[in-house]
Amino acid sequence: MAAPVTAGLKRVNTEDGSVSPPAVKRRQQSTTTNKAVANFFTPASKKPPNPVTWRIPVNDTLIVGHYDASSNLTKQASKPRDRENGKAAPTTPSETTNPNKKKKKTKIAAFDFDGTLVSSASGLKFTKDPLDWKWWSPHVPSKLRALAAEGYTLVVVSNQAGITLKRKKPKDPQPDARRLEVFKRKVEAALADLDLELSVYAATERDGYRKPAVGMWNEFLGDRKLLEQEDVDLEGSVFVGDAGGRAASGSGGVGKDHSCCDRDFAANVGLKYYTPEEFFLGEDAKPFIREFDPKLYVENENTSMDANSIIFTKSNPLDLVLFVGSPGAGKSTYYWNRLKPLGYERVNQDILKSREKCLKEASKYLEQGVPVVVDNTNADPDVRAHWINLARNSNVPVRCILFTAPAKLCEHNNAVRALNPLTMNPEGRGILPQMAFSGFRQRYREPKMSEGFEDIARVEFQIVAIILGDQ
Repeated sequence: MAAPVTAGLKRVNTEDGSVSPPAVKRRQQSTTTNKAVANFFTPASKKPPNPVTWRIPVNDTLIVGHYDASSNLTKQASKPRDRENGKAAPTTPSETTNPNKKKKKTKIAAFDFDGTLVSSASGLKFTKDPLDWKWWSPHVPSKLRALAAEGYTLVVVSNQAGITLKRKKPKDPQPDARRLEVFKRKVEAALADLDLELSVYAATERDGYRKPAVGMWNEFLGDRKLLEQEDVDLEGSVFVGDAGGRAASGSGGVGKDHSCCDRDFAANVGLKYYTPEEFFLGEDAKPFIREFDPKLYVENENTSMDANSIIFTKSNPLDLVLFVGSPGAGKSTYYWNRLKPLGYERVNQDILKSREKCLKEASKYLEQGVPVVVDNTNADPDVRAHWINLARNSNVPVRCILFTAPAKLCEHNNAVRALNPLTMNPEGRGILPQMAFSGFRQRYREPKMSEGFEDIARVEFQIVAIILGDQ
């Protein structure tokens, strides 16, 4: 039976259950823009260059990007032209350099990236999509453009610990390249929207580049061929970052800052520091807490002793001296300055790589009539018992020197030591991981005379080199 003819496109049921006329297919709305389609079919040779150029220095822990605003071709057309020959208009006399005029110092506006210039559009703490970003505040782009118009040089200085550029050990898995690409694409999108000359520095490891250390700042100055004292107006420069050590503002308010590294970085460089709320929104400064301030440990005029001036008296012709203390407590420095001149030899597990080798080396020295210092952490009685038994079997006294520097100070010393290889780090030690300090704290038991020591001397610590922050 033929389907009945209907007026229009209204579908009716037929006896055989078919639908007549056929359903009209709806056209799906495409999310691909005409510009994207045109760009896909444009030969690579005719595509405009990416305005952001990236490089990774030879250390493989730092990412550097630079946005070249002059690569925007639309800007080239807006430059003044000489009507006769089409060339760029000549500069006016006021634009020429006066050789007698004092060189104007460069003002720098430096910023953290995540949580300061941008935030995630999704509300997630860590974005996994290069499109998942928005300006931290609508005021950010206009404020940055105003700074550029005033002559400030703009730079981003960011810690990006989630990115791994190289394997630390041969057995480690290959670094996740996607995280690096997400970071690059997010930065490129933000800088393209801003369209200002701007450099980005991102530290990926706990080394001299990571804030609050000043490695990224020094790299930036080197790239711009700027001498900090001669070319940079530090008093007129600023750094803006969200890690300011602020406490939580109460129920329903802003949470506690994850660290104080941005405030400490600004202090280490000598820049005025602002939180994003202060700089972009004009809010009043909030109270902050610096969990560790190394200035409290600096020797002053009224202090007569530091870690190297406490006198150690050699009371036995032959003995074994056991150091006890956290990494970074000053043990090795104390040995070189105080016990090495007294004829003591040193065994150190970082150098010999095992306790067995250290015991063997120490036993050899004692057999030769040479006093020995055991320069290890020796955190607990079980570890110390190995050395006490060695001294007892060698028929020599065992003495203990306890280094009492608090944990945060030791972490600070660890960073200072690694960043000053010529003056404080002759053995070339790198920055130790956080685990080295937390592990010592978990194992530590204060040494007691009952363990078999002849005496226990306590060494307090004061420092003369300051880098704010605990890395």
